[in-house]
Amino acid sequence: MKGILLAGGYGTRLHPMTLAASKQLLPVYDKPMAYYPLSTLMLAGIRDVLIISSPADLPQFRRLLGDGRRLGMRFAFAEQPKPEGIAQAFLIGREWIAGEACALALGDNLIFADHLSVLLRAASARPQGATVFAYRVRDPERYGVVSFDDAGHAEEIIEKPAQPLSNWAVTGLYFYDRRVCDIAASIAPSPRGELEITDLNRVYLEEGSLHVERLGRGCAWLDAGTPDSLLSAATFVQTIQSRQGMLVGCPEEVAFRMGYIDRDALRQHAHDLGKTELGRVLADLAEGAHA
Repeated sequence: MKGILLAGGYGTRLHPMTLAASKQLLPVYDKPMAYYPLSTLMLAGIRDVLIISSPADLPQFRRLLGDGRRLGMRFAFAEQPKPEGIAQAFLIGREWIAGEACALALGDNLIFADHLSVLLRAASARPQGATVFAYRVRDPERYGVVSFDDAGHAEEIIEKPAQPLSNWAVTGLYFYDRRVCDIAASIAPSPRGELEITDLNRVYLEEGSLHVERLGRGCAWLDAGTPDSLLSAATFVQTIQSRQGMLVGCPEEVAFRMGYIDRDALRQHAHDLGKTELGRVLADLAEGAHA
């Protein structure tokens, strides 16, 4: 399975910060925002990732991430000249995906759970259909909302409903089978002129092949797209890392734990980070100080 990290858009809700920098390059505590969804894709066992961003911002993503070899990964890059919906990512990346199954992570989403890697590996291993993750929120009208029947099966998905049928929002993480590019190409733009990811998900739902995993207690989903949510995400990461001593959204750590890089490579990453707390934690991990 391949993965796409969608880091486009104008970030207007974060102006003036995003007038000079991509939203997904802003810091969330001690790491760039894009590190968090990238780490999520890596935890799913995905090693080929396409980063999609605007022509102006793409050079900075290349500078930050390189070709992926330092993480045991393979990164490619593609331009999104104009944001025209999340599902547009599969049209932009169609040639690169080359008929394989593909996951998509939004560049401003952070998902945290102790058992997250188990859920992600199960989603990536499904040979057919699609898998999305739902999270209970207080303001579902801001999101794509999924409702369930009495048996707990997904019944309907609606984008930003005025009267939501449930409080379960679909997060910015999606897993699709090899048909996804063809299905995305068949979708008509919405009234606002975008290829809606909800419409793509609805195709799988209507054919009975959409799996919805509900993230319950012990899980956190943060959409860092506004000043308040950006601050909340940073505070969340700082709290987990300082109190529990574990890293959140660190590609170097994930690469080491997944076996993508060895201990010597991790030591080099720690050295490159210099006298930072993140560098110290990675150095301790390389020496076996963290389980």
